[in-house]
Amino acid sequence: MANLFWKQQGKKTLNLVSTPFTTEEEFEKVIFETKEILEDIFLLKRQVRGGKKAGIPDIVGIDSDGNVCIVEIKNFTIDASVIPQVLAYAFWAQKNPDSIKNLWLEAPKQPEDVVVNWDNYEVRIIIIAPSIERSTLELVNTITYPVDLIEIKRWTEGSNQFLLVNKLEPEQPKKVRTVRGLETYDRAFYESYYNKQSVAAFLTFVKETEKLVKSKGWPLEMKFNKHYCGFKHGFFNAFGIKWVSSKTFAFFFKLPKSVAEKFQPDGLKMDRYEDQWKQAVYKIDPAKTKVNAFLPLFEKALESVTGIEE
Repeated sequence: MANLFWKQQGKKTLNLVSTPFTTEEEFEKVIFETKEILEDIFLLKRQVRGGKKAGIPDIVGIDSDGNVCIVEIKNFTIDASVIPQVLAYAFWAQKNPDSIKNLWLEAPKQPEDVVVNWDNYEVRIIIIAPSIERSTLELVNTITYPVDLIEIKRWTEGSNQFLLVNKLEPEQPKKVRTVRGLETYDRAFYESYYNKQSVAAFLTFVKETEKLVKSKGWPLEMKFNKHYCGFKHGFFNAFGIKWVSSKTFAFFFKLPKSVAEKFQPDGLKMDRYEDQWKQAVYKIDPAKTKVNAFLPLFEKALESVTGIEE
């Protein structure tokens, strides 16, 4: 059994005890209710039943890129033997768009900015367990679906829970996929979806934001996705730039709603707050917007996601 020592300046050091989840149901419930763990996924339903499929997917969701997500949760150490099971779920999701669409239509408070191509969507697999044998990565690299492997362990102190979330990354580059390759999110990709002049402006703002991040030495990694470019701490976004339409884009900042509504730097006005993604959105006018004007918001979002105060 592992212990976690939580040391805070000027306060008593707490000795936290490793507290495994008692059941798979409890594990699943914590993940479903802790939206930050799967921050880019709108979770539709737990324990999806019905349809001609073997077994029951634990959770079905839609991510911010419009991919259908199959979330499988195991409350024990897993190895590569889990892959055939989740592949069966993925095949079902791929071949039954009407079933997924019904779940989407039945879900309350669907995010308005997510667009799903029900005739041609991608399926993404997320596997979550307290521990995952590293050999599982080798098999993951050979299949055609994108797969996230996430380890979650829990420590408790009184009524407080501390969750250690670790996303496994392959040590070797993924093999070329022959059926469904990973997208390359470059200028050509964006120009196939968005206005060419807007793409040029979008990439300019991304570059300027990246330059600011590097100049400040912030521990963030830039990552492009289908509908946005995020600056991530681990695999959690702090802020980024997202497409709003084929010609417009905006900054987003991961902040609690109460903070986002009160923290309004001079000269800036929040366009809206997106409750599902827990982010404040500020539209960008390429002719007028200056990246440096958003420095207070960059710092506030960084503090929110990392605890680092600037």
